[in-house]
Amino acid sequence: MTVHKSVLTKREEIAEGTMAFYFDRPPGFEFKAGQSIDLTLIDPPETDFEGDTRVFSVASSPLDAHLMIATRMRDTAFKRVLRKMDIGTEVAIEEPVGSFTLHLNPAKPAVLLAGGIGITPFFSIVQHAAQGKLPHSLYLFYSNRRPEDAAFLAPLQDLEKQNPNFRFIPTMTEMPKSQRQWGGERDFINQDTIARHLSSLQGPIYYLAGPPEMVGAMRRILTAAGADEDDIRTEEFSGY
Repeated sequence: MTVHKSVLTKREEIAEGTMAFYFDRPPGFEFKAGQSIDLTLIDPPETDFEGDTRVFSVASSPLDAHLMIATRMRDTAFKRVLRKMDIGTEVAIEEPVGSFTLHLNPAKPAVLLAGGIGITPFFSIVQHAAQGKLPHSLYLFYSNRRPEDAAFLAPLQDLEKQNPNFRFIPTMTEMPKSQRQWGGERDFINQDTIARHLSSLQGPIYYLAGPPEMVGAMRRILTAAGADEDDIRTEEFSGY
């Protein structure tokens, strides 16, 4: 496995408790939208039993000049270092891996079901689809407790305006705890939510990303609705 060196160029808070980190893209570093990388801190000032390497989905597009990841900021040594390290700090990045990527046949719609930080591979996919003018029909269902918790909410709303093949359906399940206005969906993603936006639940390729319990629940809902198991692809985000 090839290991590349890169440096941190920028960081920003993109939702409450969630940050995005931008890195220089090493020369010749290629990846497909939806893939992930191993990122390793080099000689960090602190470490713990979880070690100095984490797996992250690349949230930027393959057509972007930079690499960007996003993560919930738990109180671990790795994330404390990531939050505080100086711009220009060097890190190690392994070659991208994973097959959680958009299918090739544009005749089949892609239905993306995201919970929380599970949005990261999908943000890459829908950016790439818009930039590359891909013909696929994309439906992104995105569940959060509140708008304050929803990473990339505004950019995804903009992408829906840019791409006539993309439909964005965010839902906020705990709006009484929010300080913002919200006129969209408020229920947990369920069969009725999906069916309101699709002509049929049989036929699309489904992509599920989020906490394990959310991914399991979505798989049960889809199979009960008659979706083919072979048309369901999953990526679980534990502890992020």
